[in-house]
Amino acid sequence: MDPFSRYTDMELWTALEEVQLKGMVEELPGQLYYQLKESGSNFSVGERQLVCLARALVHRSKIIIMDEATANVDFKTDRLIQEVIRHKFKDSTVLTIAHRLDTIMDYDKVLVLEGGRVMEFDKPDALIRNGGLFADLVKIASESKSRTL
Repeated sequence: MDPFSRYTDMELWTALEEVQLKGMVEELPGQLYYQLKESGSNFSVGERQLVCLARALVHRSKIIIMDEATANVDFKTDRLIQEVIRHKFKDSTVLTIAHRLDTIMDYDKVLVLEGGRVMEFDKPDALIRNGGLFADLVKIASESKSRTL
């Protein structure tokens, strides 16, 4: 999280606690000084995502770019990641590439691309109200969700 030792241990522990990794890191040999393997392969996908969020918290990042941040994680980790994004980065600009619409429904703006071209850009509720691609995607997702229930 802090390869150049720019932050205090307290700042690192606080960030880890905010993403619910503090207990896990306390169990690691060396704790904060534990070495991640290449690409973090000694952590699960969800744990790697949470470490990235903790790092962004420590850096107080004003711009966060996420590509399918919750694509390969379990439900609990998905909810935690979404909670951290919504509450801890509420004063940051968050750019999210997402296929799961529930991850972006409360975002300020949604940009819909098709074939590499901008098709729609507005608040999610405005896009739904106006019809179009985003509204179609929401309808399909809603129908799909109701079939699985």
